[in-house]
Amino acid sequence: MISKPRSGPDEPHATTAEPDRIVELEEEIGQLKEAVTSHAVVDQAIGVLVALGRVTPDQGWAVLREVSQHTNIKLRYIAEMILVWGHSGDDLPPTVRATLEDTLDRCGPTQLPETPPVPPTPPAN
Repeated sequence: MISKPRSGPDEPHATTAEPDRIVELEEEIGQLKEAVTSHAVVDQAIGVLVALGRVTPDQGWAVLREVSQHTNIKLRYIAEMILVWGHSGDDLPPTVRATLEDTLDRCGPTQLPETPPVPPTPPAN
């Protein structure tokens, strides 16, 4: 005789708790999407620090973390600021820039450029 599996303490009854579980799963999916996006932004900011600050990726991560802690700004927001700065040349807020330069200096002497390098334009024919 085959019996149906019973609902245990971890399995809500389908009729009463299913809408709640769907809401929970939708929230979790939203959080995971945000985490993936944040991770990509942080990785790109590390790349900017590697290129412009002449540090290793591990040092870039440590720099981001330290700047975040010393400025009391979430790491992903620091990463976003660095990406905007690296892309458009918009200057960083003075406290963030000073903390970033100080932190990078501990990794080795660096001087952040005022504006990011502009890629060369191909010659016109």
